[in-house]
Amino acid sequence: MLSPLPAAPPPATGARPPVVLSVQNLVKQWDSTARPVLNDVSFDVYQGDVFTILGGSGCGKSTLLNILIGVDRPTSGTISVLGQPIHDVTGEARNELMRKLGVLFQSGALLQSMTVADNIKLPLRHHYPLLNPAILDSTTAMKLKAVGLAQHGAKYPRELSGGMRKRAGLARALALDPQLLFSDEPTSGLDPMGTKDVDDLTVKLCRKSRATAIVVTHDLLSYARISSRGIMLGAERDGELRGTVLCYGDQQTFRTCTHPLVRSFLNP
Repeated sequence: MLSPLPAAPPPATGARPPVVLSVQNLVKQWDSTARPVLNDVSFDVYQGDVFTILGGSGCGKSTLLNILIGVDRPTSGTISVLGQPIHDVTGEARNELMRKLGVLFQSGALLQSMTVADNIKLPLRHHYPLLNPAILDSTTAMKLKAVGLAQHGAKYPRELSGGMRKRAGLARALALDPQLLFSDEPTSGLDPMGTKDVDDLTVKLCRKSRATAIVVTHDLLSYARISSRGIMLGAERDGELRGTVLCYGDQQTFRTCTHPLVRSFLNP
């Protein structure tokens, strides 16, 4: 029977950046009689990482992301985000933590009844309802310019191409200059050029704002282009290894990993 590989060791203590997200022994089980969707998942994300979550269909990538951002709760295990247990903080402490997180959803999740500019203003208005309108407008204009949409703020999402909608979603996710950016399949449905544009923008803007990114993807070209470190989870077809960590580390670790499931995923 195949078994998960042990996690890659972290860098030497003196060289290791601060941990900004830590997952320990996470289990997610929708039904007490069913096989867990996520099974004993552990990893750390360091400040400045573009950390990728890889895996085939049914491996629990999106479920894991929803748990990391506090939408779902784990069955067991602990998740620390920026030093706080994201599922236990409440009140103003939770609001303050959520202001430090940005999320780019798979579909972009732009509200179709609002212009692109108004979509980007949403998190600013939610977290800072008394923000000066001039500052709101200038911040929105700056975010639009950063993703190459300076001339498109007055348009509605339906008037944009798929790649432009992804970039608008990225601008909204970064509207609050978050410390952590969570991105769910950001290049899904895009052609190779659109994929490269979104990848390049993600890395460029995260570096500029000093944000750390956690990116769910099954796109190997995107992984090779952006990932500093990451994990691969077993897929639904992998039986008992579904939702377990098969490989964890940087790209060199993945290239030298001998696990047959990792090898077949990376070399289809």
